[in-house]
Amino acid sequence: MGARTFVVVGGTSGLGLAVARLLAHDHRVAVLGDVADEVATVSGELGCTGLVCDTSAYEQVRDSFARVVDRYGAIDGVATCASVWAGGDLADLTPAHIRRAVEVNALGTTYVCKEALHQLRRQGYGNLVYVGAMAVVKPRPGIPVYRATKSYGTSLIESLAEAQHSNRIKVMQLHPGPMPTRLQERAGAEFLDEVYAQPEQVATEVVRLLQLAPDDLYVSGERVLRADGRW
Repeated sequence: MGARTFVVVGGTSGLGLAVARLLAHDHRVAVLGDVADEVATVSGELGCTGLVCDTSAYEQVRDSFARVVDRYGAIDGVATCASVWAGGDLADLTPAHIRRAVEVNALGTTYVCKEALHQLRRQGYGNLVYVGAMAVVKPRPGIPVYRATKSYGTSLIESLAEAQHSNRIKVMQLHPGPMPTRLQERAGAEFLDEVYAQPEQVATEVVRLLQLAPDDLYVSGERVLRADGRW
């Protein structure tokens, strides 16, 4: 199908960056991140478009998607990888930390899906891939807030997938197991898992879903699980 245009939300580190790297070789990529220096570094390294965007602010999400469309005319796929870690006992989490996790993991995911699907419906095709977490499949008592916010995203995606009524617009989700990224570091926590996959390993699956063609088999609503030996 030749070079296509993809948006990677949360593409400045971890899984999002790994996805952007794989796509940038052959396609047009727009990376969205909330730290200006990181966005500039990644866009310079990959030779892609970089946009500073706090997904918890709807106007920033709306304007970022509008800029991508203005520049490239269409969007073939959107990967929403942005997430805030909120691990630990509920009693130990500050109200500010809880609020930020909800703002990014729930509100941010909603805003991204809203703008992504607005564009995909307008053009009549495209793929939306939500990166969830294996934590939503089985309760983990040590991360109640993180799991709750990621479960919100899963519920949202499942409903949106059923609402498309067309295979030309595919809404999918992928639930990775633990990965050693900056997710915990950004929240001042440590990565403690002993069984995990590297972001580069999981990124290949995200890219596969992003590149599905409009006439490929009906997979909207598909849930891809990567347990990576844990469960």
